[in-house]
Amino acid sequence: MFFIYSLLYFIVMLILLPFEYLKRPGGLRRKWLREKFGFLSLHIHASRPIWVHAVSVGEVISATPLIKELRTRYPSVRIVLSTITDTGQRVAIERLSGTADIIYLPFDLPLSVRRSLRRMRPAIFITIETELWPNIFRFLRKQKIPILVLNGRLSERSFDGYRKIGFFMKGIVRCVDLFGMQDSTYADRIVELGADKDNVEVIGNFKFDTRPSEKIPEWTGLLKGPVILAGSTHEGEEELILSVFESLRIDFPGLNLIIAPRHPERFREVEEAIKGRGFRYLKRSGLDIVGANGHSPLPLLTMNCQLSGIVVLLDAIGELASVYGAADVAIIGGSFIEHGGHNPLEPAFWGKPILCGPHMENFTFMEDFYRMDGAIKTDSQGLYDTIKALLQSPEKRKHMGEKARALYNEKAGAVGRAIEVLERYIKLHLLLTK
Repeated sequence: MFFIYSLLYFIVMLILLPFEYLKRPGGLRRKWLREKFGFLSLHIHASRPIWVHAVSVGEVISATPLIKELRTRYPSVRIVLSTITDTGQRVAIERLSGTADIIYLPFDLPLSVRRSLRRMRPAIFITIETELWPNIFRFLRKQKIPILVLNGRLSERSFDGYRKIGFFMKGIVRCVDLFGMQDSTYADRIVELGADKDNVEVIGNFKFDTRPSEKIPEWTGLLKGPVILAGSTHEGEEELILSVFESLRIDFPGLNLIIAPRHPERFREVEEAIKGRGFRYLKRSGLDIVGANGHSPLPLLTMNCQLSGIVVLLDAIGELASVYGAADVAIIGGSFIEHGGHNPLEPAFWGKPILCGPHMENFTFMEDFYRMDGAIKTDSQGLYDTIKALLQSPEKRKHMGEKARALYNEKAGAVGRAIEVLERYIKLHLLLTK
């Protein structure tokens, strides 16, 4: 079965490789290609590293507190962080440069995997949020390198898909030494796929331990009037939100909207949608202009500008979590389409009222938020009325925000529990590297 998987993977890789190579900036192509084939840009050390894999931006953000805590507790231990996406690389470099070596995950093909393992010689492999790679797991297992899945989750859609190839998945999950899952639902699902129950623990969600920058970006001070922030939006959601915003401006003329598309490649498309409705708008990337000397940035904020009744396109990576601090109402993208939603904990950290669409399946804990009045579930038809009611009631916004923040704090501590679980593996690693 592994042969068939590898053959199919190889065929798909050959088809997609030219497109994946050419879509990257020229300066990144060589690094990407080399590392995908296992020629890792790493200096060989005597110490064997902890290898952490986080597929993209969300997983990198989730892994950040774990990696920083590992660095604090075990300063002599080397850490390697791999991602798949370019945006994941960018955020990893911004947050963890100097803390971890950052690489692309190699193709899940025997030659690439073996070459990577020879170069890196990891002592422990940790994958974030149930990224299951058959060949990587198989070769790690052969070399007796512990495999840990942390912050694990398994959406209903993925679970249903995996069950259809359960005979194959059982062999993969049996390679894993420990599954540290976010909640009991995910733990039950991974056991049903074939994981040994003794190797499955519920440790909680790392995202409750992720702390955005305590400093709200200065440019948000330009906005005068209430602010709606729609974060991590997908195709179809922007048109809904822009339409609702257009109606709300009749009752709230000074209302502002910040809209943050999930994928950078859609920034231009969303800008055109904003322009098409005739809104006054700014792009985050245009909020800094060059000073007269041609060198020093001169923020528009220093010009005492005040903007009201405007749309801001947040075309920046890694800033959304802090921008939520400037919002009066937070809308969670990916929840008004059948995607499963995106991280609601960033606005919860700031104590903001949270609005979700009907699809938040990726975050089973949201039922607690709805029940405790820390968030509201609505749909496209009810979005206008829900936002209007919140804008008319500062008391309701404050109450919801306080509940969301309390739930956030109550559920924190997953990283500490994960470190406790890791202790036995890390101590063994330290003994091996003396």
